[in-house]
Amino acid sequence: MNKEEEKTALTTNVSEKKSLTPSERFLGMVLKNFGSVPGELKLAPFHQKLIQNYFIKMDMVLKTAEAKRLTKSEQYREALAYTWDNIDREKMSIDVVIFATLGIDPMQPNQINLIPYKNASTGKYDINFMLGYRGIELKATKYGLDVPDDVIIEVVYSNDEFRPFKKNDKTRVETYSFEIGKKTENPFDRGEVVGGFYYMNYFDAPEKNKLRLFSLADITKRIPKNASAEFWGGEKDNWKDGKKSGKLKVEGWFEEMVFKTISRAAYNSITIDSQKIDDNYVKLIQLEVDGKKTTEEKIDDHVNENTGSVIFDDHIEVEEPAAEQQPATGPASEVKKPVAEAKPKVEKKKTEGGGNGPGF
Repeated sequence: MNKEEEKTALTTNVSEKKSLTPSERFLGMVLKNFGSVPGELKLAPFHQKLIQNYFIKMDMVLKTAEAKRLTKSEQYREALAYTWDNIDREKMSIDVVIFATLGIDPMQPNQINLIPYKNASTGKYDINFMLGYRGIELKATKYGLDVPDDVIIEVVYSNDEFRPFKKNDKTRVETYSFEIGKKTENPFDRGEVVGGFYYMNYFDAPEKNKLRLFSLADITKRIPKNASAEFWGGEKDNWKDGKKSGKLKVEGWFEEMVFKTISRAAYNSITIDSQKIDDNYVKLIQLEVDGKKTTEEKIDDHVNENTGSVIFDDHIEVEEPAAEQQPATGPASEVKKPVAEAKPKVEKKKTEGGGNGPGF
């Protein structure tokens, strides 16, 4: 190749790079970081699209978190900005591929949540990938042993009529009867939540059907110790102008949280088939174990400090309350400890979308 041809090729490569969208550049970075050997990683177009979705979702998470960080008073504000430059992108690249190849889509409600938390060792934010209840369902369906044909999940109210029929020496098939609002003859007047159940149905082998009951106590004991009032109801700190200003009573979304709690229990109860376990599943389990070890308390506190309707969309999809009614987003370990640092300067980089770009 002569000098003129080299110049033309270089100009073409630069032009092509400029024409790529941020999500396409992110895909290229992921593929590069995941495996340095050409052809080592082969992803279907569907998986590549999911990887780009992870970029879109993560960009939304970072922008929301950074906007909230800047609304905090300097006393409580995290020093590290929520920008792509402050993310451990190499680690994130590997994790993204694992979840993408499992078919988990971050743009679909309740499949997975992307949660940034400060890694004291690296000085950057790691991303915890927390499966939502739909993500748990997908994992169980893909890797489960003897997956039921149908899983019925119901919340039971005081005015409903629910009668379980458990298997015994006279009853071969486990089943139930359930009529909503029976006691008032009004399906829209169901009273208070008293419990719930899930029913696993095997169409061709009904003797394997399984009914699991949950009393209200069974459900409430599964509420995280620092659960947000935005989801479960109760009181939360009222924030105004970046400062706490008394308490605010929140109705929450208790019934929806009860449903999701029972759903998680149902799909987590499905035994994993060892013959279906592949490298991706092994890595997924390791990520879940590591994430639980390093971020369980931080994430619980993080949820407790925020509505989470944007970042923690697993809990409930609602419009986010006004900013003055909540503190800014950030790991609680940093939020709770006052810092005597000056207001950090946020470096802005221009991208096609504007704002703080990934800079890939």
